[in-house]
Amino acid sequence: MARRQTWRLEEAKARFSEVVRLAQSEGPQRVTVRGRESVAIISVEELDRLTKRAPAQPFVDFMESLDLDGLPLDREDDRGRDIPL
Repeated sequence: MARRQTWRLEEAKARFSEVVRLAQSEGPQRVTVRGRESVAIISVEELDRLTKRAPAQPFVDFMESLDLDGLPLDREDDRGRDIPL
């Protein structure tokens, strides 16, 4: 039997257990509403893989990791225009 990947909403509701089982074993299952793809059902492992964040790097470590040698980081002496306050 071919592993279904696209379901009409009515079918997905009626056979939800099968849709979930296929999402876990075969990959994402798409659900259409009024003929248009609307949502996808994926396994929690796939969700975790897609939403995994890189470990946070402290700001100081990030700044020290930048290779800034050779970049012109000089400031101009011009302070812009005078504005009366």
